[in-house]
Amino acid sequence: MRSFARLTLAAAAIAIAGSGAQAQKKYDPGVTDTEIKIGNTAAYSGPAAAYGVGGFAWTAFFKMINDQGGINGRKIKFISYDDAYSPPKTVEQVRKLVEDDEVFIVVEPLGTASNAAIQKYMNIKKVPQVFIGSNSSKWSDPEHFPYSMGFGTTYRTEAVVYARYILDNKPDAKIGILYQNDDMGKEYLSGMKEGLGDKAKTMVVAEIPYEITSPTVDSDVVRIKSSGADVLFSAASPKFVAQEIRKVAELGWKPLHIVGITGSYISASIKPAGFDISQGIISSSYWKDPLDTQWKDDAAMNEFRAFMTKYYPEGDKGNTLNTDAYLRGKILVEVLKQAGDNLTRDNVMAILRNMKDVKSGLLLPGVTINTGPTRPTPLSQTQLMRLTGEQWELFGPIIQGEK
Repeated sequence: MRSFARLTLAAAAIAIAGSGAQAQKKYDPGVTDTEIKIGNTAAYSGPAAAYGVGGFAWTAFFKMINDQGGINGRKIKFISYDDAYSPPKTVEQVRKLVEDDEVFIVVEPLGTASNAAIQKYMNIKKVPQVFIGSNSSKWSDPEHFPYSMGFGTTYRTEAVVYARYILDNKPDAKIGILYQNDDMGKEYLSGMKEGLGDKAKTMVVAEIPYEITSPTVDSDVVRIKSSGADVLFSAASPKFVAQEIRKVAELGWKPLHIVGITGSYISASIKPAGFDISQGIISSSYWKDPLDTQWKDDAAMNEFRAFMTKYYPEGDKGNTLNTDAYLRGKILVEVLKQAGDNLTRDNVMAILRNMKDVKSGLLLPGVTINTGPTRPTPLSQTQLMRLTGEQWELFGPIIQGEK
């Protein structure tokens, strides 16, 4: 695979995987000589259904892997259930995956609140809850939750990056914050204040929460504008970011507009709102955007596009939710390959927690995956980007978050 360098793992992790494989086959539930069961929950319906495409991409990805012979000769049985972005439904569906389907691991279950609802259960059952579809810092606690692992740069780190950008470029700003009234939105809010430091008390002039069940955030945007804010920071999901962009334009308001990665998807947020009224919005990312023309001849991106054409032709090649699923899938496959015949949950977690300078062709140049005792989240880097035309334009250096 030209676009994906094989994992460079710590020697200790390799030894853990290798010694078990050489001695004898070791399997936990969900694994046989011919099969590995992997579970997932996704929002195929409900208020965050825009995220549901990621589940379809995972299904297509594992079909490709199986057509290629599987992982060390084992085919993947991927089982994905709709939880409608509802924590009680997530609990129900995950119990089904673990207790009825007996999956080996659960990969990229979606949502901060949904994952918080199952985190204790997954750790009691000792079933890996990995590459979680939420960048909350909640998953960065291996001491108390050793079987939970996130993937992307945390919301806290991301918000600190935006705060520093504001301080550098608009030091007298008056900041209005619209945030989802859950752990995701609250972490963005606290991260922004942390990044602003003592200036947060005077710079933040409005903090407006909204509920994921709200029909609209139009009145919230009006309230923030009325506060005198000249910077709008949105910690929201795609549906509400699109509404927010349209309302800002309708009001004739011209704030510096910053959107968290949770709502930065071109296909799900920007395009529905309208490219003409979204110009200049700032966000950040750690992966390559398939709509960015600088990657039109990129080998890794061409590999992704070929995958979409063959295995997910009805999917949107420009939707980074699909790119993200493919990226995570490639890394997970390499981890499972490394585990060899020692397919125990503890061994897989040991490998995941000892990844060193892992590279993928779909990560931005200079972004690498690292985990260890003091670095529980695989990614801790990001780069700022600005909407220009119909694509995001990266600018500035790769920014390192927590070490």
